Amino acid sequence: MTATYKKATAAFFVVVICAVAVSGQAPPAIKAKLDEKIRELAALSTESGNCDAVKTYNATPVSDEAAGMTNDKWHSLSVLDPLVRATAKTPLSEYLKTKKTADDTIAKIFVSGADGSKLDFDAKTEHWTHKGMPKHEVPMSGQNWIGPVKLDDSTGQQLIQVGMPVLDGRKPIGSIVFGLRVDKLR
Repeated sequence: MTATYKKATAAFFVVVICAVAVSGQAPPAIKAKLDEKIRELAALSTESGNCDAVKTYNATPVSDEAAGMTNDKWHSLSVLDPLVRATAKTPLSEYLKTKKTADDTIAKIFVSGADGSKLDFDAKTEHWTHKGMPKHEVPMSGQNWIGPVKLDDSTGQQLIQVGMPVLDGRKPIGSIVFGLRVDKLR
């Protein structure tokens, strides 16, 4: 197989997986409240502060440490690690924490750049990058993604994750993911 064919085949499968993921539905017991919450949170995907932070991240070369980061390495880091602390202390991370504090439905919130890597979060996430995963790839296609209800390892709560594009005008430049508490959506 040529490299071009392999890349085209991989891209095809990402699109198929994303298309299947978009069709996922929330459980009927929380669907109406979840739809309402998504409409409410959509404003964050176009806020100038979010958009500016993602544009800056996308335009700036990442540090050697960030460039070499894998999900396995990230998972092994403590919350006291300098990279984790620096990411948690950005102005956008501080802003996300205020959004989470003001809304008890939100258990977690994080923003990724176009490459899928984290640039801001309210607390350390399970993964450094969601590149190739529907929660990032679907928003990068300009659509919202709704995951299944699951027990979240980092919070110990039943959450449903919702991924939305961070938009510069109409162009997706990153993703913002909310972990929403199922008990607060009932």
